[in-house]
Amino acid sequence: MTTSTAVAPLTIQDAEILVTAAHRAAEAAAATVSVTVLDAGGHLLAFRRDDRAVLISGETSTRKAYTALQLNAPTADLVDAVKPDGPFHSLPTALDRPLLFIAGGLPIHRDGRLIGAIGVGGGAPDQDHGFATAAVEALA
Repeated sequence: MTTSTAVAPLTIQDAEILVTAAHRAAEAAAATVSVTVLDAGGHLLAFRRDDRAVLISGETSTRKAYTALQLNAPTADLVDAVKPDGPFHSLPTALDRPLLFIAGGLPIHRDGRLIGAIGVGGGAPDQDHGFATAAVEALA
C-alpha cells in the first residue's frame, strides 16, 4: 500500500515573494524584466512587467514559465534538445501552447514535487536565468 504526503501548493503569497525577488535581482543588475509565476496546473498566479520593459517580455516570461512547468526542467537546459534531430525538435507544435527554450524559466519544487514555475524575460538569457534562480532561492 502506498501512502502519499500532502505537499503545500504554490500560493499567491509565494508568487509575490518570487516576483519581488526576481525584480530586485533585475534592478540590482540595471535590467528591466517581466516575471510570470504559474501554479502546478499552469494557472497564472502573478505577473509583473517593469514600465520600461518591452511589451514582448511579458509573453516571453509567460512562455518560459509554461515551458519549465510542462517539461519540469529549467529552460536553459533544453536548448540543445530542440535543435534539428534533437529529442524535442517537433515538440512545440505538438502542444496547445508554444514553448520557449531560452534561459529564464525554472520549475518550482516543494518536498520534491513540482508545484509551479517562474519565467523571467527581458534581460539577456543568462541574466534572466540568474533572476529566476534568485527568486526561487528567496522562496526556500
